[in-house]
Amino acid sequence: MSDLSVEAPVRPLPEEPTQAIRFGKARTAQSGALLEDYVELISDLLTNGGEARPTDIARRLGVAHATAIKTIGRLKREGLAVAKPYRGVFLTEAGESLAARVRARHRVVVDLLLAVGVPFEAAESDAEGIEHHVSDATLAAFAHYLARQ
Repeated sequence: MSDLSVEAPVRPLPEEPTQAIRFGKARTAQSGALLEDYVELISDLLTNGGEARPTDIARRLGVAHATAIKTIGRLKREGLAVAKPYRGVFLTEAGESLAARVRARHRVVVDLLLAVGVPFEAAESDAEGIEHHVSDATLAAFAHYLARQ
């Protein structure tokens, strides 16, 4: 971890219910982040190559084929995707809608990071985590800040 020249002030712990809500939101975001990554990638693969095969999905996400198959099953159960034998994975209307929202969130986060001087590759990489955890209110503030630039 890099040495930050500004020391963070010591703050008291929030009340237990408040802290529990915050951690709960983080856990929910982590669970949803996996599905969001999959639908965004599937949409990109379909747009760029016309197909999204489980093998390609696994390789691009850096996971085992069995892991991709398991998560694709979850996407299907959640109504976000359908799989056609010998034709790959396709997104439902709900899946496409989610992919578009995730892509827009990603773009705002990347644009903000670039605006504050983060190098492009770092901004793209960091946005992969931030985009899933940032609240709608914070995202709106980011967009408002960027609009003033």
